[in-house]
Amino acid sequence: MSMEMVAWNQMYMAMTGPNEKRPFSRATLRRILEFAQPHRKLLIGFLILSVATAILGVATPVLAGRVINAIVDGDAPRVVVILALIIGALAIADAALGLVTRWLSARIGEGLILHLRTAVFDHVQRMPIAFFTRTRTGALVSRLNNDVIGAQRAFSDTLSGVVANFVTLLLTLVVMVQISWQVTLLSLVLLPVFVLPARRMGSRLASLERESANHDSAMSTQMTERFSAPGATLVKLFGQPKRESAEFAARASRVADIGVRIAMAQTIFATALTLVSALAIAVVYGLGGFYALKGQLDPGAVVSLSLLLTRLYAPLTALANARVEVMSAMVSFERVFEVLDLKPLITDKPGAQRVPEGPASLEVDAVTFAYPSADKVSLASLEEVATLDTRGGDVVLHNVSLRADPGQVVALVGSSGAGKSTIAQLVSRLYDVDDGAVRISGVDVRDLTAESIKQTVGMVTQDGHLFHDTIRGNLLLARPEATEEELWDSLGRARLATLVRSLPDGLETVVGERGYRLSGGERQRLTIARLLLARPRVVILDEATASLDSTSEKAVQEALGEALEGRTALVIAHRLSTIRAANVILVLEDGQIVERGTHAELLAAGGRYDELYRTQFQTDVADDEKVAAPS
Repeated sequence: MSMEMVAWNQMYMAMTGPNEKRPFSRATLRRILEFAQPHRKLLIGFLILSVATAILGVATPVLAGRVINAIVDGDAPRVVVILALIIGALAIADAALGLVTRWLSARIGEGLILHLRTAVFDHVQRMPIAFFTRTRTGALVSRLNNDVIGAQRAFSDTLSGVVANFVTLLLTLVVMVQISWQVTLLSLVLLPVFVLPARRMGSRLASLERESANHDSAMSTQMTERFSAPGATLVKLFGQPKRESAEFAARASRVADIGVRIAMAQTIFATALTLVSALAIAVVYGLGGFYALKGQLDPGAVVSLSLLLTRLYAPLTALANARVEVMSAMVSFERVFEVLDLKPLITDKPGAQRVPEGPASLEVDAVTFAYPSADKVSLASLEEVATLDTRGGDVVLHNVSLRADPGQVVALVGSSGAGKSTIAQLVSRLYDVDDGAVRISGVDVRDLTAESIKQTVGMVTQDGHLFHDTIRGNLLLARPEATEEELWDSLGRARLATLVRSLPDGLETVVGERGYRLSGGERQRLTIARLLLARPRVVILDEATASLDSTSEKAVQEALGEALEGRTALVIAHRLSTIRAANVILVLEDGQIVERGTHAELLAAGGRYDELYRTQFQTDVADDEKVAAPS
């Protein structure tokens, strides 16, 4: 069995007794060790040095006793000097080992933080959109920060402490028994006082740590939401600052109260154990002094026993506290693993192929779909609810079929909630269908690689999301290898180059969080420029002009004309004027296609499309009726 496994077993036994329900299984410990594998060599060296430090710690009290005996026995001064020099050398060696051990501890700890954070970040990026629509951002960020650091403590602090203290305890007991088994036995009478409180205290403190972590994540969520540009605007317009402050203060106060309770519980525990240790030393002085006066024990042995006793009860105290520290670290590991154990709904199947080359067609074939239930995509702790809803979502698409051949524009219209955006998300494979199939160039998207789908399908959404980065940085998300000329070409085709050239920093202008330093039309045109830079073969426009004024809409429409040219397109629009030229228009209601045809055909039919069109364009109805009427 490896040294690490021995150490973890000791920690495991410190946490749980033979008749106690074990909150963490050996499988969990083995899983933790998997994260330690990249740091195996450093960890072994770290543990070896910890053992060496423990040995030096036991040697010093023994040498101190010999110094006392040398003085009492009247040995030559040279003997005392040599012993003192050895003690000094051991102190220097102990200090040097301490520095190296701390360096190794830092390397292991920071390496583990990097490994855990990267694993969580990469895993979260593979989660479905439903995960992000349900999860509190602050709670998720807390897992990447506070919980990862809490888990790291198990390696850099607790693990070495358990090994060093366990070795120190064994060596100290062996040496003390050799000096005087009677005194050693009597000094251990108070040992149960160490064990019983530790067993009770661990679970209580772990519960407090978990509660504190939950409140911390709630505070992070509130700050994340309120400190964003739209959140701050909402609070200023409709919020009540005093209520917001009171709500935050209540959560922060709860965290502070728990912190005080944890600190006091640990302090009382440590103080009680220190007191017991002092009483044990008194016993050693009393009984050892009695034996020394009777000539049954050397004076130096009494001194060695008293010093060794501090070396005995100190590791006992540390090992008793190790249960508390391990439980706290395990809570952090539990919260990190909880995120890592969430299974992504969308993954590449073995042998997945790339989208075939050439112009791409798009087909939605008899698709039925309902959004997944909460328990499949989220965690109760990330939503700040007691339990997740296990009920499946309502069916939002019923046997929907459509087709867009290369170069065609297919438009989707209908009431809000009819299922238009859901179709767009299925085509982009943000979700998988429950029944039926979505195909690109004749291949089911479930048989295609996610990377090739992203390269083939480009989408512009209504909100035109941008990162808090430069214009260049936001554009390069689409194609990192793009040249300067290609960047300006995409901006020009999106009718945005003149504006960007007029900015003092040009492409290096920071757009602000979500692009809030730009107007709505400018932000939308920048997302279109990003789309043009990506050069997708299939374009999806999801309400791309819904929130724009007439002037901005005209500029965006010109940019969209560039984006759609020569590409297969799926256009979702509330403003029906934007899709008059579509090859085919589909009307969705309650998740079903109720009408399909061209603009003129649907107006002539006098159905739902005609009703929607009349509602929006009362003044233009007469002209369009002339166009639709048969000659």
